[in-house]
Amino acid sequence: MHAIVHLYRSQQMRGLRADVQSGSHELAHMEIKVLRFFGRHPGATQSDLVAHSGRDKAQVARLIKGLRDAGMLDATADEADRRSTRLTLSSAGQAVCEELHRQSGALGQIALAGLDTDEQARLMALLARVRANLEAGAA
Repeated sequence: MHAIVHLYRSQQMRGLRADVQSGSHELAHMEIKVLRFFGRHPGATQSDLVAHSGRDKAQVARLIKGLRDAGMLDATADEADRRSTRLTLSSAGQAVCEELHRQSGALGQIALAGLDTDEQARLMALLARVRANLEAGAA
């Protein structure tokens, strides 16, 4: 299982790096993860990302600062708590996330090539069970 996940992620990152590096900012793996988090959770805070990722606060702060400086994230003060900053994707960050989504779809098609509709449905059902097992184990 690890080999499949690793191969999928490495091909995904390779494709994204090729596209992003042609732009003005080269993104590291963790920067991409941060962008994807805020793409899924617009308006989340740095603390939300720390809780979600389990990463060190200082590391997350550096990642967010770099992405803000690169124009990938926008920040607004939280109306309820002025000490907290809400983060959303900028248009550049949104473009990176859209490209990642496009590449994931294309890579998914490659991964499922040769499987008929029934086999794909069975695979998705089995993977859903694996995910549920992992989520239950993490709780």
